[in-house]
Amino acid sequence: MNKENKGFFKILLVEDNPADIRLTEEAIRESKISSDLDIVKDGVEAISYLKKTGKYSKACRPNLILLDLNLPKKSGLEVLREIKQDKDLRRIPIVVLTISANEEDLMRAYDLHANCFVNKPLEIKDFYKIVKAIEDFWFKIVNLPNR
Repeated sequence: MNKENKGFFKILLVEDNPADIRLTEEAIRESKISSDLDIVKDGVEAISYLKKTGKYSKACRPNLILLDLNLPKKSGLEVLREIKQDKDLRRIPIVVLTISANEEDLMRAYDLHANCFVNKPLEIKDFYKIVKAIEDFWFKIVNLPNR
């Protein structure tokens, strides 16, 4: 992070489930980390946001992507593949945050260079703990590149 943005982080949530969107928003709002959450609801929109096309021409590059696998229009794995093959986007950390407990999804996500794979917990309090742990790790412990 550069000094101007130190302590403020942009998160892109790629999620189509309204309940999971609301929970993530609430968990991030409760955290002590200064962050801004942008939300896109399908894989095509995610790529448009990241490549700053269409209505996302002024989008800011996220410091972290929270990516669901089960998305309309373009799957989370397809989005992951496209991001990690793009030399301008591949350094953005991607946390696959999904309900899938399928071993094949886990292996494919790591084969496509996901930075981590996290199962969404069923209990609300556990969901909050997971989001806080993700934020703490990526924004307090890890050094992120400027670009």
